Amino acid sequence: MPLDEIALEELGLAPRWVRRGMTTAAPSSSESMTAASASLAGQAAPNAEPRTAPRTAPTPQPVAQRVAAQAPQQDAVVQAQVSPLPPSDPDRGRAAAVPVQAGQAAQEEPPPLTEDDFAWFDAMPEPSLPHDLEPGRAPRDDVATLDWDALAERVASCTRCRLCEKRTNTVFGVGDRAAEWMLIGEAPGENEDRLGEPFVGQAGKLLDNMLKALSLARGENVYIANVIKCRPPGNRNPEPDEVARCEPYLQRQVALVKPKIIVALGRFAAQSLLRTDGSIASLRGRVHQYEGVPVIVSYHPAYLLRSLHDKSKAWADLCLARDTWRAAGGGKR
Repeated sequence: MPLDEIALEELGLAPRWVRRGMTTAAPSSSESMTAASASLAGQAAPNAEPRTAPRTAPTPQPVAQRVAAQAPQQDAVVQAQVSPLPPSDPDRGRAAAVPVQAGQAAQEEPPPLTEDDFAWFDAMPEPSLPHDLEPGRAPRDDVATLDWDALAERVASCTRCRLCEKRTNTVFGVGDRAAEWMLIGEAPGENEDRLGEPFVGQAGKLLDNMLKALSLARGENVYIANVIKCRPPGNRNPEPDEVARCEPYLQRQVALVKPKIIVALGRFAAQSLLRTDGSIASLRGRVHQYEGVPVIVSYHPAYLLRSLHDKSKAWADLCLARDTWRAAGGGKR
């Protein structure tokens, strides 16, 4: 058999002769593969019926025409878009029909932005500032230049944090403004907020007795203040941002008093002044520094009212403060 006829026979395209009334055998695997590839290209599979004439392959219909004929006649779908297969595809040369939504193929790039597109920014309100940071008012840094009267007035009208919304009075501080001893508490309580004075009530009476044991008295060589000037709701601990906004007032008070010793009363006062999260037990018994002034940490009088067994420890703290004060040249007024 010639070589070209062998090739046609392998491809299933050679003429096939059968006797009348006989059926052909099932197509071989090569013929099945040929039929599958022919169907992908849009051709009809080889007919398995017996015939007496040579088989001829039908003329393939273009894929784009078949898809267009079968597509629904609706406005939402337009004619098929035919895209060639990638070069690596083994069936390169054929086409794939993909329906495209109406208007998708004709999309245009958006026009370039103009100044008018940003005009809506001009209508946005500017963010509000705290009362003492508004334009035309003195900035926060000028607190370091205020005298006693101006500082007290600034504290009385302060709105730097939200504690101002529910306060009754600010608690500025009381005592000798040229004192060598300065006692700093945590924040005003209910009685302090009502009277505008630190350390009143039973805790204040205990503090006065502690000072008397040192031959001191409220207002006589002693100045008393708080880290926070407004009462936190429910006597909660102040938030870090509230401490940060209020601290310039305390720093200015220390600068104006020029004390020789500071006694921090309570854990929160000690942690705020020393910028630490250490416990009061770990901070007691040592000399710390705040704005260049020696600091001694002790218990808050309100705590001592509930824990009488720690009064002896508080007395030891006051003795350490007295020794430190004397070493700093105190008592020579």
